[in-house]
Amino acid sequence: MDLSYWELNSWFANVDYTIVGSGIVGLHAALRLRERFPDSKILVIEKGMLPQGASTKNAGFACFGSLSEIIDDLKIYSEEEVLALIQKRWSGLQLLRKRLGDVTIDFRPHGGYELFLNEDSNSYNECTARLPFINEILRPLFKADVFAKEVDRFGFKGIHDYVIFNPFEAQIDTGRMMQALLKEAVAQNILILNQKSVGGFSEYTDGVSVAVGDFSFKTKKLLFATNGFASELTKGAVKPARAQVLITAPIPNLDIKGTFHLDQGYYYFRNIDNRILLGGGRNLDFEGETTTQFGQTEIIQKRLEDLLKTVILPDTDYTIAHRWSGIMGIGSSKTPIVSQLSDHVFCGVRLGGMGVAIGSLIGTELADLI
Repeated sequence: MDLSYWELNSWFANVDYTIVGSGIVGLHAALRLRERFPDSKILVIEKGMLPQGASTKNAGFACFGSLSEIIDDLKIYSEEEVLALIQKRWSGLQLLRKRLGDVTIDFRPHGGYELFLNEDSNSYNECTARLPFINEILRPLFKADVFAKEVDRFGFKGIHDYVIFNPFEAQIDTGRMMQALLKEAVAQNILILNQKSVGGFSEYTDGVSVAVGDFSFKTKKLLFATNGFASELTKGAVKPARAQVLITAPIPNLDIKGTFHLDQGYYYFRNIDNRILLGGGRNLDFEGETTTQFGQTEIIQKRLEDLLKTVILPDTDYTIAHRWSGIMGIGSSKTPIVSQLSDHVFCGVRLGGMGVAIGSLIGTELADLI
């Protein structure tokens, strides 16, 4: 980079903390560092024009886990581990709402629903049978029953008559959320450098040299908040997972409100601006969707279109207006990685597709490692 003295001095001299990634985790880490170290120099580096990955590309679900997901998790993890993860997600949502405010993020508590396809009787029967037990173990955290069986009132087709309702789920506008976080960061004198990738780093006794293109600068501490792009950093403990999404044009008199999970959470949809946003299908091609490349595939897009036509909007005329994808970070464990990698390098990654819920808390925990 051909930098002037002024640019070098203002941006890259005497940097205390450098954060890689300007998504939910990265910006919350930066804001927490500003709270802890008011006079420090904080720089955020982002490889995209906008926050890359999933922070501005997700579906905007303020959720902490569907009933089927919690039941499946209990088959792998202990009850204490599952409850601890739900606690983190719930605490993260409250932290996000407290920091930005419900009006700012367009928080809409319409509740959440889990649907079961007619051919998915095994999961339906298991969920309805274990619902009382799950409510019992969650009651100390929520002080009320979380899940209830209700008759489908939205006119979906091809599903069981009953759905599982969760009054604690809600929707947010993730574009507005990220705009608010970026504004807050700028207001707190946090420098953000977009469209620059970190090519490597070298650690020394008093800090880290960070390479950005053919230019290097020194920082006292380096924090990675790159989630789905953190495979190399974590030696494979984090794997990328692409999520494909589509959205319809506005639909007159759309009566669907809420967040919806289908097929054990592999599909999800919601209303937004009189449209239906629908995403998922990674289970159709796990290997192909383990990628950091953005884009759509025919097999998944066809399945999304089929669900839209036959299950979600079977008697409604609509057109598909737009499609996109995002990159999540998953792994063999659903527990996020918040770790000190060496004397001066730290990371907060592997959000497991729950970045909206847990990202603010992981960013805070990452900053508190310093």
